[in-house]
Amino acid sequence: MAKLDDTAIAAALVSLPGWEMDSGAIRKTIRFPEFMAAIRFVNSIAEIAEAADHHPDITINYTLVTFVCSTHSAGGVTAKDFRLASAIDRAFGALGA
Repeated sequence: MAKLDDTAIAAALVSLPGWEMDSGAIRKTIRFPEFMAAIRFVNSIAEIAEAADHHPDITINYTLVTFVCSTHSAGGVTAKDFRLASAIDRAFGALGA
């Protein structure tokens, strides 16, 4: 999968509120009302990522969860990362949050 250039990344980020480019990856932090809600969400994303065979870096800090997506084999951000970011947003939206 081809690495996207900065122009393509900026254009794609327009449709993903809260996601930003940072250090060669796209990232988003989501706040949850409680720790266990954050953990349940991370577990649901783990299932999605495994099915897609594309895994984000995930940092859990109590009720804050940060997702970082990049395609290591391409050396940066690809369309695969935007598909995963969209799936994360859809899953979060399905929570009614």
